[in-house]
Amino acid sequence: MESTMRSIGELARASGLSPGTLRFYDRAGVFVPAAVDPRTGYRWYADEQLPDARLLARLRRVGLPLAGIIRVLTGSPAEARAELDAHLRRLEDGLTDARRELSTVRALLDSREFPVPQTRLTVPAPALAAALDAVRFAAPADAALPAVAGIFLDAEDGVLHLVATDRYRLAVADCPAALDGPPASALLPTALADAARALLADAEEAELTFDGGQFTVRAAGRSLSGERGGADFPDYRRLLRLEPTHRVTLTAAQLRALPGSTAEDTGAPVAALTATAADALPGEGSPADLLVHVNRDFLLEAAGSAEQLVLELGGPIAPLAIRFPARADTFSLLMPVAR
Repeated sequence: MESTMRSIGELARASGLSPGTLRFYDRAGVFVPAAVDPRTGYRWYADEQLPDARLLARLRRVGLPLAGIIRVLTGSPAEARAELDAHLRRLEDGLTDARRELSTVRALLDSREFPVPQTRLTVPAPALAAALDAVRFAAPADAALPAVAGIFLDAEDGVLHLVATDRYRLAVADCPAALDGPPASALLPTALADAARALLADAEEAELTFDGGQFTVRAAGRSLSGERGGADFPDYRRLLRLEPTHRVTLTAAQLRALPGSTAEDTGAPVAALTATAADALPGEGSPADLLVHVNRDFLLEAAGSAEQLVLELGGPIAPLAIRFPARADTFSLLMPVAR
């Protein structure tokens, strides 16, 4: 029995996809018609395509990206389930972020009527000094990038996150903190952060206070105050949810011996990172090998004095994550260099 053919409009009404969307997926090679009239260009779809069209409509409604839709439609059942599980995790992470932002919005609305209470943190001074040292290399030294010119402090109960980025690299370090007051955050201008770091020498404990536009640090009987940065810091938490395909462990000597070259456009030294099939993480679709180029100076700065580090690669244009077996609360991201 011959299959019944549907016009693009008929399939659109039956599936919930618009004709424009069906044309887009045809051009993208995701969902192509069974036949195209060579004279008029009209698209015709077979009845057997309707279930996939309805599935495609549902995948769109839950926001699955195009690459994920392709994997669901063309992959094995196991690959499709893995893709859906990964997308569900992303949605749950996004919901967590939305709840956090809405909580902040409510607090800002409340502050219109009631003064915002002061937030005070008590932290081990050596741990705070180590965290400042771990992220300082990625902090711009001037106001050329006003939204990131400094070190961002993000305090919540039990932990203080320190973040710095110059948009080419990002560094994150945590230190334990006892919180007195609501969660708070502040961008410390780089000069103020450096002065605060000097205050921590030989101290056992430090107290940080967020009070309106002011930031104060007290340690070993001394104190330092200054104006917090006024610009909004980028949403760094979104950048931390990477999906690496390869993981490579290097010693400091191996890192320094990486082959490199010089970028023709900038003259910057470039390190070539090669990951093979042996470095691939479990999962379908991981490439057998991978070549990523990064700024060699940035990589060495991020590694610091670590004797061993772990590199997580997700693709030639994906951020490179640098982690440290000895410091689980510290890591960095580097943007790759185009070659």
